[in-house]
Amino acid sequence: MNILERLKTEVLTGDGAVGTMLYAKGVSLESNFEHLNLVRPSLVLELAMEYAASGAQVIETNTFGANRTKLAAIGLGHKVAEINAAGARIARQAAPPGSGILVAGSVGPLLLLKGDERELSGDEMEAVFREQCQALATAGIDFILLETFAALPQLEAAVRAARETGLPVCASMAFLEGGRSGDGTSVESFCQAMERAGVDMLGANCGAGPLELVKVIGRLAGLTGKPIAAYANSGFPEYHDGRYIYRTTPGYFADMAREMAAAGANLIGGCCGTTPEHIAATARALSGTRPQPRKPMPAISMATPAAADTPGRTSFLDNWGARKVITVELDPPKGLECGRILEGCRRLKEAGADAINLAENPLARPRMGNIALGSLIQREVGIEVIIHVTGRDRNLIGMQSDLMGASLLGLRTVLAVTGDPATMGDHAGAKSVFDLHSFTLIKLLSDLNRGVNAIGNPIGGGTGFTIGAAFNPNTRDSALQARRLRKKVDNGAAFAQCQPIYDPALFFETLELTRDCGIPILPGIMPLVSQRNAEYLHNEVPGISVPESIRGRMKGLEKEAGVREGLAIAREFIQEVFDAAGGFYLIPPFGKYELALELIDYIHSLERTWKK
Repeated sequence: MNILERLKTEVLTGDGAVGTMLYAKGVSLESNFEHLNLVRPSLVLELAMEYAASGAQVIETNTFGANRTKLAAIGLGHKVAEINAAGARIARQAAPPGSGILVAGSVGPLLLLKGDERELSGDEMEAVFREQCQALATAGIDFILLETFAALPQLEAAVRAARETGLPVCASMAFLEGGRSGDGTSVESFCQAMERAGVDMLGANCGAGPLELVKVIGRLAGLTGKPIAAYANSGFPEYHDGRYIYRTTPGYFADMAREMAAAGANLIGGCCGTTPEHIAATARALSGTRPQPRKPMPAISMATPAAADTPGRTSFLDNWGARKVITVELDPPKGLECGRILEGCRRLKEAGADAINLAENPLARPRMGNIALGSLIQREVGIEVIIHVTGRDRNLIGMQSDLMGASLLGLRTVLAVTGDPATMGDHAGAKSVFDLHSFTLIKLLSDLNRGVNAIGNPIGGGTGFTIGAAFNPNTRDSALQARRLRKKVDNGAAFAQCQPIYDPALFFETLELTRDCGIPILPGIMPLVSQRNAEYLHNEVPGISVPESIRGRMKGLEKEAGVREGLAIAREFIQEVFDAAGGFYLIPPFGKYELALELIDYIHSLERTWKK
């Protein structure tokens, strides 16, 4: 009898954690647990046999992360089929025919590469999942369990691949407090999507713990007539004496399993931190339990809070089209002295600059925090500040906190960038975070504007950010950059600033390729100051390309002569693109705001002639 038939008349007990139990058996967290199927199969079998002896009626394969994205990252991409087949064989040894124990082929989400802005397409994700699902199905599992997914589009791709096997498919998401997944998907949206996708079972696992999972199961039971799987964590872990310890007792977990069954769950097992003891207690508690009748629940309103109104809110973009808009980038100081940058901002404002860009630790070298400095500049100088925010330095939690704080301080313009990796900087022990890259950071800013956080929970109003994006025209594939900008605009970007450009033709090409984006685009202008400066930018700084002809003009020049020629090159560029450009993004090197002052004067002189 297959699992769908059995779940009509009985509530089944699943097994518990695999990763945390292998860790408890001495396998380090740095090891690849799925590779153990090949190098230490006896240890994996030992754990599966312990769960079978504890009363588990469903044993999962040790293949949660056995997909190409994760295995290729450690040089095992060529062993996807072998590792999955071995995992299925080991599980089947613990659940031989006639034992009444079923084998679930465990399939988890794909690896997200830190700082990688390129996301796999739906077809690419589906192909990766197809490879794993076919390997498991061929090896003789009973059904496929897609588990711990935090992003709905990825789960939908996995479902499409899994259904091709012809086996029953269970799709499970990890829901956090409030009943939303990591990408903000609600229980209701998840259920609707999975019904459309044609899954045979659906459920929830991991997430926030047994109590929250009971609530999720109750909501699911009111929305679907299909079997529901529930695999809760054993609460939250504590770090003690070098190990992660889960303190939820088997008795408490079994009590919560009864509540899950009463709420509508048909298959109940354990996730992180659960042990054979937890599963034995659960199996005893659920023995003889039959599925509960489903009671439709009233629809839950998932209305998104309206964005906060910002009466009198002005932006440097307000004058776009009426005159040439000018922004100037200044680097925050490396220490605590702010006098020079404040003086520079005052003079730039008096000269007619519309906004000050404050980079965030450019080239991964620590400087004063630009949120605090930006607040000071806006308060003391009275000029708008565009804070650059990178995905490198904060995790998702810290990012949301800092962005809400920036809004509270009145900083309402953000340029979202991925950021240079920490390895570029001068702090050897620093590590990049990259929970977010430019695309996902723009999406987060857009969500905060709508009044919700990263998982869709309300924050009491919108942040009111004007969201900017970076654009790099100095690449061989300009069309790719244009596609990337369109995606950023789709995510919420309202303007773009370019990397420094020295070839006017590149800017004209940029405007042509991005015409359908419909947002203001400012060319970046960084005056050169010497031959060494030109060669350094061209050869060592990512995203900047100085044409050979320009480097030739700077050859042998330094000090005042280099500055004069660099300004001349910048003026020529401005004049060449003046009619096409709606504004300019000035980037004076080494904090030399005086160079920006000269270019602002030049722009204004051209503008007076232009207006005539």
